[in-house]
Amino acid sequence: MRTKRHARHRRAVALAATAALLSGLAVSAQAYAAERDVYVASCRTSVEGSRVTAYCHNPYPATDRVQLHVECARWWDIDSDSAPVDIGPTAYAELTQRCWKEVDDAWISHQPVPDPRPGT
Repeated sequence: MRTKRHARHRRAVALAATAALLSGLAVSAQAYAAERDVYVASCRTSVEGSRVTAYCHNPYPATDRVQLHVECARWWDIDSDSAPVDIGPTAYAELTQRCWKEVDDAWISHQPVPDPRPGT
């Protein structure tokens, strides 16, 4: 009698552990799918002296709005942001900014552009 109870207990524990594991995988798969649905242009930055250039290509079917941000190294050198640029599907853009002296940091921000077609 005791071995049957232990067998049922082990089976119940194994089923509960499997259910917990599978539910965790399902949640992480949904989170990954949600991340993957965000289409952003592929960008790289190049720093040459005090000038920063960003090269962006959008291989996706949705338009992406990109903006180059530059942080200058000197306290008196003003940080700058480029004007936002809409990069359509299969389009390419170059964005440039500069500091008077050295560049401390540069990055690209992305913002999805809503589809202008009604009903989508």
